[in-house]
Amino acid sequence: MNTLEIKKDFHNLIDSIDNENLLSDFYDLLKRRISSKEGKLWKGLTEKEQEELNLAFKESEKPENLISHEEMKNKHEKWL
Repeated sequence: MNTLEIKKDFHNLIDSIDNENLLSDFYDLLKRRISSKEGKLWKGLTEKEQEELNLAFKESEKPENLISHEEMKNKHEKWL
């Protein structure tokens, strides 16, 4: 899908939403995303936090470290 198609589909999606709260949430999300600087969140982490995230990412690439969506839902059911 190219940029023009995405914009057209996005406009159609927005036009189909009648829920003011949902529209406001989308607006706020996009506004924050557009105004945020690339890498700001990463730079705000300590070196230890960055290392832990990099390690977690590497570990997530190994299938034996993963669990199914259903298993995760069951494990955290009390918070859902």
